[in-house]
Amino acid sequence: MAEEKLLKGWKGDIIFLIISLIVVFVVHTGLKIALHTESPLVIVISGSMEPTFYRGDVVLLKGVPPDEIKPGDVVVYRRPYTRYPIIHRVKKVMEYNGKRCFVIQGDNNWIHDFYPLDLKEFPYLKTYIPLAEGDVLPCIPEEVIESKALLVFPKIGYPPLVVRERLGLG
Repeated sequence: MAEEKLLKGWKGDIIFLIISLIVVFVVHTGLKIALHTESPLVIVISGSMEPTFYRGDVVLLKGVPPDEIKPGDVVVYRRPYTRYPIIHRVKKVMEYNGKRCFVIQGDNNWIHDFYPLDLKEFPYLKTYIPLAEGDVLPCIPEEVIESKALLVFPKIGYPPLVVRERLGLG
């Protein structure tokens, strides 16, 4: 009798785990489709956006065309040679040859972000050469902007952030 209860409890746990994983997958896929972005939810991993976002906050993102981005918006972009996408605020929008280049800075940073000008690896950057300051651009090209922040869920991403760091994954 006790063995039967133990087996039933174990099967129920497995079923609950499978259903939970399916629900998470369906919700994540639905958000990707509805919000037009590959990463609809990101965990803030640094303090560069304090006091707007803190480490462990989860930010809901939406993919938007570059012409919908304006100063004050918080955007996510990928910088070459970095592991994680960067989430910072647009300070200024520059137009050049029909393309937009965004001056972006973390709220807690003292200088704006730069973008490496590696023409061999990223030929689309040729358009921006006149804006270059040495081997870097003083702005972030529209081609690398992935999404715009919509909503923040404070601290709910802190536990997985700590686990990743303790396992050496973060």
